[in-house]
Amino acid sequence: MEQPQQCLSRIQTIYPEFSDTEKKIADYIMQFPDKMTHQSITQVADDIGVATSTIFRFCQRLGFKGYQVMKIVLASEIASPIREMVQEKIQEQDNERDVTEKIFNTSIRTFKDTIQMMDFSSIKKAVNVLLSANRVEFYGTGSSGIVALDAHHKFIGSGITTVAYTDPFLQVRAASQLSENDVAVIISDSGANTETMNVLDAAKEAGAKTIVITNLTRSPLNKKADIILRTVSSSIETRSDDVYSRIVQMSLIDALYTNVIKAQKGKNKNPIKKLFE
Repeated sequence: MEQPQQCLSRIQTIYPEFSDTEKKIADYIMQFPDKMTHQSITQVADDIGVATSTIFRFCQRLGFKGYQVMKIVLASEIASPIREMVQEKIQEQDNERDVTEKIFNTSIRTFKDTIQMMDFSSIKKAVNVLLSANRVEFYGTGSSGIVALDAHHKFIGSGITTVAYTDPFLQVRAASQLSENDVAVIISDSGANTETMNVLDAAKEAGAKTIVITNLTRSPLNKKADIILRTVSSSIETRSDDVYSRIVQMSLIDALYTNVIKAQKGKNKNPIKKLFE
């Protein structure tokens, strides 16, 4: 993956994963971006009350080679219109236009951040696994369950046997009945709840291939899944129903489906046309 082209939105994207110390640094950058572009690493460390090595590691955590590189990207970012799209919080005084623009801008930023962080080699692996599957099952609870149902609805058109489960109890029972020729696609924003881990464990014990779609890079699911497809979270505030995350996950499902249909040259004379039928 390439070095990030944005700093503020990158911080916002992975903020939930930060440690308490990292959040202190992130909060400082988000609050004083202009000031920071004129400061040395020592000055920033003194203001926050941490060691310069901690600042340096934070820069690397974001994907930058060092502090100076991050400052250059930050300076470019705050000088561009994209800054207006960072942290689009809805305020009490916002009118209908303000609310609508903020929601659309946040959706746009979420898509851009996901594309920037996307590992396209994993997309290719996922498509190949789906193409060779006898059966594909989608699992998700809560808002992720909506994505699972949407995925099932789309993949019905692929000719692959598919089903979606949103009930945690049924998910584990279904996953335990999979075979080595099947694929389990597990959708989870956090990738950290016990129910989702139980589904992954059941699928792997049954010998099925596993694909996880999640927001976080550091989650228990990621350590066990065969393929990880990462999307991004929309905001610093933790939300149980991240609308923006759900939209981008549905688009990722669209991308997987379209690639599968496109690759089915042998089964479909005109696979692209089938997408619009």
